Amino acid sequence: MFLAVRELRFARGRFTLMGVVIALISVLVVLLSGLSSGLVNDGVSGLKSVPATAFAFNEGTMTDNAFSRSVVDDEQLAEWQDTAGVTKAEPMGVSIVNGTTDADEQIDLTLFGVETDGFLAPPVSSGTGLGEIDGIIVSEPLRDAGVEIGTVVTLDRVGLELTVIGFTEGQATFGHVDVAYVPLDTWRLLAAGTPPEGAPTAADIDALDFPYSSVVAIQTDDAAELDIEAADLAAGTTTMTKTEAFNASPGYEAETLTLSMIQVFLYAICALVVGAFFTVWTIQRKHDIAVLRAVGASSRYLLRDSLAQAAILLVGFTAIGVAVGVGLGAMMPDAMPFALEAAPIAIASITTIALGLIGAAIAVVRISRIDPLDALGGNR
Repeated sequence: MFLAVRELRFARGRFTLMGVVIALISVLVVLLSGLSSGLVNDGVSGLKSVPATAFAFNEGTMTDNAFSRSVVDDEQLAEWQDTAGVTKAEPMGVSIVNGTTDADEQIDLTLFGVETDGFLAPPVSSGTGLGEIDGIIVSEPLRDAGVEIGTVVTLDRVGLELTVIGFTEGQATFGHVDVAYVPLDTWRLLAAGTPPEGAPTAADIDALDFPYSSVVAIQTDDAAELDIEAADLAAGTTTMTKTEAFNASPGYEAETLTLSMIQVFLYAICALVVGAFFTVWTIQRKHDIAVLRAVGASSRYLLRDSLAQAAILLVGFTAIGVAVGVGLGAMMPDAMPFALEAAPIAIASITTIALGLIGAAIAVVRISRIDPLDALGGNR
C-alpha cells in the first residue's frame, strides 16, 4: 500500500481526472437505476401489490399485453380452484378506460375487477373497502389530479358512473395508468358491453350473464407440489408467475430491456476506461517497476499494490458519484417515474467497482512481464 498511496499523491492530477470519469459513470449508473426502479413502479406497482403467486391466462394468448387480451371463463376458474396445491384461485378482470371526474378533469384508469370479499380486494389508506356496486378504490397519486373520496368518475362513451370510496396504500399503477379497483360484477357489466348510463344497480347485476374474467389469480401452498403444466392442460390456460406476468404489462419488457442494455454498456465502458488508464500508467512507470523488481520486489507484491491503487480510486470516486447521483435523484420532478431504492443502487455500485477492478487487473498483469534488466539498461 505504501507505493500505491505515494503514487496517488505524486500523480494526483492524473488520478483525479480518472476519478472524475469514474464518478460521472457512477452518477449515470445511479440515475439509470432510479429510472429503472421508477419505471417498474409506474408500470406494474399495481401487480406487485396483488397478493397472488401466479396468473393463469387463456391458452394461446399473446404475452404482449396479455392481461387485456386474455379471457377466461368460470369453468377454467373451477379447474384451478380444484387443483392440488392451490390454496385460493379468484377471477380478476383488467381493462384500461378513460373517464371524466365531476370536476371535468380527464383521467385514465386501469380497472381491476375483483371479488369484494376475496384476497385480491385491496387494503385502503383512507375511505372504505370494496362493497358498493358503484364504488371504486383508486391509486393514491390520483389525489394530485383533484380526486377525493366522493368524486364521481364517468367513463367515456359508455356513461357508467363510479364513485371513489377509498384510496390504495401507496401507488398502484398498471401500464403507467393509475389503478381503480372495482367489484368484479361491475367490471363484467363493462366488459360485456352492457353498462347502464349512470350508476350501476343490483338489477343490472342480476340481469348480467357474463361468466368471464381476464385472468385467474392464484395463491399456492408453498409446501405442496404444484404441477403447473398438468393444471394448464386441464384448464386450457397458460400460467405465469407474478414476476413473469410483469412482461404482460404494456411496454414493460421493452422499457426494462432498453435501460438494462444502457447499464450494461456503462459497466463495459467503466471496465475499458479503467483498464486503458492503468495500461498507460503501467507503461509510463515501466522503468520504476523494473528498479523495484531489481531490488527484490516480487511480481505478486507489485500486482497487489497496483490493484490496491485501483481499488482506492474506484471505491473513493464511486462513492462520490453515488452521493451526487442520489442528490440529483432527490431533485427529480414528481412527474418523472424515478425512485431511489437502496438495493438497486448498491448492486449497481458494487458491479461498477468489480468490473473496474477486472479491467485494472487485466491491465496491470503486464507488470509480471517487466524484466529487472531494464533498470540496469541491459535491454537497451
